Amino acid sequence: MVQPSRDPAPQPLREPDPALLPTEEEAAESEVERRRTSVSAEQHAQRLDKVVVSMAGEFSRNHLQGLIERGHVSVDGRVMTTASRKVLAGQAIELDLVPTQESLAFRPEPLALAIVFEDDDLLVVDKPVGLVVHPAAGNWSGTLLNGLLAHHAGAAALPRAGIVHRLDKDTSGLMVVAKTLAASTALVRAIAAREVHREYLAIAQGRLPVQPFSVELPIGRDPQSRVRMAVVGSGKPARTDVEVLLRGAAASGVRCVLHTGRTHQIRVHLAARGHPLVGDTLYGGHSAFDLVRQALHAARLSFAHPISGLPLAFEAPLPEDLARAWRALEEDAASVDAQAARRP
Repeated sequence: MVQPSRDPAPQPLREPDPALLPTEEEAAESEVERRRTSVSAEQHAQRLDKVVVSMAGEFSRNHLQGLIERGHVSVDGRVMTTASRKVLAGQAIELDLVPTQESLAFRPEPLALAIVFEDDDLLVVDKPVGLVVHPAAGNWSGTLLNGLLAHHAGAAALPRAGIVHRLDKDTSGLMVVAKTLAASTALVRAIAAREVHREYLAIAQGRLPVQPFSVELPIGRDPQSRVRMAVVGSGKPARTDVEVLLRGAAASGVRCVLHTGRTHQIRVHLAARGHPLVGDTLYGGHSAFDLVRQALHAARLSFAHPISGLPLAFEAPLPEDLARAWRALEEDAASVDAQAARRP
């Protein structure tokens, strides 16, 4: 079995300091298109945003109103930030068409990737809690995808920069990423065929049964909330195997093996059994052990190399916050067992 190299030690994967990142304006400075016009007699006394729309009709009114509010429109050389302001015939209007944050999202940003294995075809990273995998609303920069684009030139030619599966922002642990199209295609097929073995360590609320069990319930979008997933009849099949490793007074340490990879699968399945993850407030979990995120870590990852076929296996230790919580749970479980042993 091929094991990941530990020399040199991987550096922590982290988001860049927001204060050091370029602003939207700075990042797009070289791509700004400036348009000019004079207010016609027919446009006299019209709203500024209506005139701006006539200057750049290929963009939505909402986007152009946003440019006005952010100071990218001037009238007679003075910056105007009120879209409803009336303009006068003969006034000169300048509009700077700054790219949207979304258009700036897929750009290289150097990040200290915690790489535990890398060759010409793939790399395996240990993703820390708090790191977003893909750019999206509210997270247009500082994502794993941005870091991959900076890490190697070939990422720009790959779908999602070679990302073939994902972890939630507040889930830590191992991810495999393709570096070539051939590797990406093979890994996607292997995941679909359930040939990629993924094990997670988690802390769930309550005392789970001693015997291992499986949860096999379909998962789909929660009809009541777009940010949640749920067990729904119309959902996609999903199966999670659960083995209890520790049983404390009010929480259990578990190992979960995924047979499918639905969004939030472990979180939804354990919540459906009445045992949401500690710290997972989205699915009814409560804070414990000083955790400020869901207690979930992708601890083990194994698969056949997509090109050579050699078996690969990797492990990632618990990050410090979960390691502290796990130690506290071990002490609690030992205390519970000792009390039980003293009972007649």
